[in-house]
Amino acid sequence: MPTKTTATASRLAPFGETIFAEISALAVRHEAVNLGQGFPNFDGPEFLKEAVAAAMAAGENQYAPMPGIPPLRAAIADWVEASSGRRVDPDREVTVTSGCTEAIPATLLGLIEPGDEVVVFEPYYDSYRACLSMAGAVPRFVTLRAPDFAFDESELRRAFSDRTRAIIVNTPHNPTGKVFRRDELELIAELCLAHDAITITDEVYERLVFDGEHLSMATLDGMADRTVTLSSLGKTFSMTGWKIGWAVAPPPLTTGVRSAHQFLTYATATPLQHGAVAALRAPRSYFDEFVADYRERRDVLVRGLEEIGFGVRPPAGTYFVLADHTRFGFDTDVTFCRHLIEHVGVAAIPPSAFYHDPADGAHLVRFAFCKDVATLEEALSRMQSKLRS
Repeated sequence: MPTKTTATASRLAPFGETIFAEISALAVRHEAVNLGQGFPNFDGPEFLKEAVAAAMAAGENQYAPMPGIPPLRAAIADWVEASSGRRVDPDREVTVTSGCTEAIPATLLGLIEPGDEVVVFEPYYDSYRACLSMAGAVPRFVTLRAPDFAFDESELRRAFSDRTRAIIVNTPHNPTGKVFRRDELELIAELCLAHDAITITDEVYERLVFDGEHLSMATLDGMADRTVTLSSLGKTFSMTGWKIGWAVAPPPLTTGVRSAHQFLTYATATPLQHGAVAALRAPRSYFDEFVADYRERRDVLVRGLEEIGFGVRPPAGTYFVLADHTRFGFDTDVTFCRHLIEHVGVAAIPPSAFYHDPADGAHLVRFAFCKDVATLEEALSRMQSKLRS
């Protein structure tokens, strides 16, 4: 009979990092070019490092206030207003977290009761399902289907019921690169209002949009009072290791988020919060250059993958590409990714881990283009010369 400890471990085991750990270890062993993990192989701007160093030198090294230092909460409120036109209260509606990765469980643990149903689009960021399990929630999956990763309206309507507490919306979307359209978000809003559900939006790639327009759910009619907006610093400023994130929500929902946050991390690294203030107040020119640089990287990767023989649809946002590998004759994404590392020297992620039914992602592979152009070209060169259809 399993003990309480092993029973808990078994409950979370399906959401572990087993395949990702294996891929990472294989990549190191075979000296593969890493287009798998979603972190840049270059640093963010120097002015951020200088701001952190100045804060440390000034003695900003002790616990920050639980919801975040006031200057950062004010900067986040200004960031929200600049991007969406919506003014939020930095004291009552903004909570600084240790990355969006902590904002997700803080929101779910603070606002979801065991047995509540939560609608989740798949493929999903793998943290969602693990955090839903920790919260005792019941996921209801709606699949985004290739090649355009649209969802079926009737499928989404069927996923909602009188047991639905929330829906998680990730836009721009990891791993598909989809940017949800206004009509899609309006349908989600309609269903949330009809079923008295809240929306939890993960918007960490909000500034990395190439095609279309990023719209925040909280700006739609009737949704400001029932939306928790999550975002972070790492993707926009190439400082993923800083783990500075935030949750923006109306006071009743913020109370729930903070009630969990205080017992997860309590507070996030103080000097890094001061660095985040400098980041969020960066000039417009920084963001224009940021998107232009990533557009070039996207186009280099997409064009190269098409020439090699992958089925590719350019992502509208994020720094990920989901490509169809079936032309190369492999049964699953896992076997393809192992072959890619061991015989080609390129690491990628098998996206079946992002589906509740792995078969739905077996024909796909995820590449990350948050790398310098020389790295992308080296990976493409290896695939061009060693990958045969």
